[in-house]
Amino acid sequence: MTAITQSSLTTSLQRYWRSWGLWLLLLVAPVGARFMLPINGDGVAIAIGGELPLMTSPFLGVSLGIVVSTLVLPIAWLYLRSNTTRRQPWQIEEVTPGSRIAIALGRFGADVVVLLAMLAALTFAGWFLGWMLIPPRPFNPLEIAFPLWLVAAPALMGLAALRILFDARPLLRSGFGDFLYFVLWITSIALPAATQGQATTFATNMVDFAGFVTPLTYASPAGTDDFAIGGIEAAQGTLQLDVNAGLFAPGYIASRLVWIGIAVALTVLAGLIYRPHLARRRAGKPGRLTAWLNPGAPPKAIANAPAARQAALGWLNLVAAEFRLIGSGRAFLLIAACIAVAGAFADFRHAASPAALLLLSFALTSHAGRSEARGLLALTKTAPLAPMLRRAAFVVAGAGWTTLLAVPALVKAPSLEALSLAAATGGAAALVASAIAAISGSAFAPRLVLLVLWYGYFSAP
Repeated sequence: MTAITQSSLTTSLQRYWRSWGLWLLLLVAPVGARFMLPINGDGVAIAIGGELPLMTSPFLGVSLGIVVSTLVLPIAWLYLRSNTTRRQPWQIEEVTPGSRIAIALGRFGADVVVLLAMLAALTFAGWFLGWMLIPPRPFNPLEIAFPLWLVAAPALMGLAALRILFDARPLLRSGFGDFLYFVLWITSIALPAATQGQATTFATNMVDFAGFVTPLTYASPAGTDDFAIGGIEAAQGTLQLDVNAGLFAPGYIASRLVWIGIAVALTVLAGLIYRPHLARRRAGKPGRLTAWLNPGAPPKAIANAPAARQAALGWLNLVAAEFRLIGSGRAFLLIAACIAVAGAFADFRHAASPAALLLLSFALTSHAGRSEARGLLALTKTAPLAPMLRRAAFVVAGAGWTTLLAVPALVKAPSLEALSLAAATGGAAALVASAIAAISGSAFAPRLVLLVLWYGYFSAP
């Protein structure tokens, strides 16, 4: 079993090493920290009781841990699910007598090595940021690294375990698994709020999977144990926060160690419940939901149809085609309709606009990845309209989608600012998706970048 685990670990690390996406992942956390931490008045503010804590070495470490929990975890999940790990040689592995538990532990170890390497890169970036932000107060690299690793390492190991667990079952290997993880991630961030005002114990710390609530609130002054991250218009003042007291609060370190044990246990469980890959059944009657979501077969080709005439407005037709392809699928249209209706009742800047942009981040990158596939470019170059015109039409169509989703909000409260914001965000997202997809030839890199930018847009006041 040890030999199988070692072989699985080695081969997985080799596949990661050959992936260009690894180097992009290593840059995500440091770049995200630079734009999330409040430097020169910008960034995402962290307030305790409406006041901003003074920037000290321990508080900087916890702040970097918050960067991991709120920004890096979903991006790391996307990397683990959409990069080299999606193409596993399961046709060979699943007919070998090797233990599935051993293989799962090897892959878990490789994922942990990659994620901790990203955490190490964030640590070095944190030391550099601390050198700029903390003086004239004492600068201590160890007091930056210890809170960061205590907060973030168990969460990253739990993420790696979930990836292995979700790879064990057919339903969780699909897009439903990504949706379920998104729900779990949001829940893990929101759930600790239920323990606000309770005494700090091992049980309350176990609820905090992300691990940053106790260090922020344990030693806060009386009556200021509530906290807010991002979206803070103005703070009432500053306070001195004893983060070290929170790190050594009753049950906190024990809870972080238990979360590491849970991650290993989930990996073993994944090996026990692993179900081999099976060819999809194409015969039989599909379920009602599947039949409703299926767009159906394309219309049959007419062999004796006359040649198409030259379009009078070819570029406009191209914009319409890009608009239709971005919004293809009944599921997309249903979610888009819900977001548009919600825009008439919710705040546009902080609710409707981020929701529309998040939906389009996936739709734009999916279509851009399909359009920029290497084999398809050779065909599109023979079209009457050049590929650059198609990319320009893609940007216009992206701006059109965000503008369309903003119509109910604009009907309720007409505003030139909201209209320009909707068009600008959609056009900018489409431009980023098209440019990065043209360079990488896939949807992974632009989706990763757009999610980083989306979180910054969502958190900004």
